[in-house]
Amino acid sequence: MISTPRLARRLLSFLLLAMPFSLSQMSLAKDLYQDTHTVTSEFGETRIEGTPQRIVTLYQGATDSAVALGITPVGVVDSWMERPMYRYLRDELEGVEHVGLETQPNLEQIAWLKPDLIVATRFRHERVRPLLERIAPTVAQRQVFDFRDSLRMLGEATGREQRANQLLDDWNERVADFRIRIADKLGDEWPQKAAVVRFKSDHVRIYSTGFAGSILDEIGFTQPESIEDEGWGMKLSSKENIPVLNADVLFLLLDPNDPAIMDNYRDWSSHPLWQQLDAVQAGRVYEVDPVSWIMGGGILAANLMLDDLYAHYGFENQGIESQGFENQGLQDQGSQDPGPR
Repeated sequence: MISTPRLARRLLSFLLLAMPFSLSQMSLAKDLYQDTHTVTSEFGETRIEGTPQRIVTLYQGATDSAVALGITPVGVVDSWMERPMYRYLRDELEGVEHVGLETQPNLEQIAWLKPDLIVATRFRHERVRPLLERIAPTVAQRQVFDFRDSLRMLGEATGREQRANQLLDDWNERVADFRIRIADKLGDEWPQKAAVVRFKSDHVRIYSTGFAGSILDEIGFTQPESIEDEGWGMKLSSKENIPVLNADVLFLLLDPNDPAIMDNYRDWSSHPLWQQLDAVQAGRVYEVDPVSWIMGGGILAANLMLDDLYAHYGFENQGIESQGFENQGLQDQGSQDPGPR
């Protein structure tokens, strides 16, 4: 694991050797920065001097949030799919250093980048918290999928609260617009029961919480009764469990580049029990992007997920482009709050 005694000793030795240089940098920082603020997160109260310029993000939602705020981190962790970085973030993160996996970041590499802010998650990084905090001020979220809190926390830590609040206001407007449209279109058939189903090579997962689940819940979708008390969801290994997937609408997460996954999908979807599902009979089975629905974890991915919903229900997309944002929400960086790009 990343918190082994050997790694801890090596990292501590590095930090001690770097101490004189770090102290001189701190003296310089006092001249450059005139304010200090405290951010309260899952790692307690973190004191941050001035506006951080060298930020390392250690989970997907933090990386997404940084880009949305107009920040180019000096270090990011690898993406779960489309490695090393999701396609929707690649242009903004071209040339950025990668510091390992979200579950196993390279602490020495992070230290060499000399960050002045690290953005972590308690869920992933509690065991290495002392080492992270030796490197730089570290703030953390409890979970990896709460994009609102990730955005607010990073906005507060970097002096971009106004930008973060604007992004969330825009999100709330889009959600309100979609809710009005879908209620008008479906009438008494709204709300619909929605199932987010991911096919793996040897099993199927149905999600009830997490990133996609929380957004569907916010919009007004409900869950199938079969998973209401199942925590994150269920793992299904037998096609006899197909009735568990019964819902008004199915959102499928596939990987067309993985033959084993696609074979498993064809096997399940050709089964007579699959054909009896309400969503299948009504023609409401939609393939969606796993990156934006469960992997991205930030405000930009949330907007891409909402784009999918607008498209699948045939609504004119009140998307981020119509709000004046280019690509993933970035237009004129010079007009945003000061900070690294």
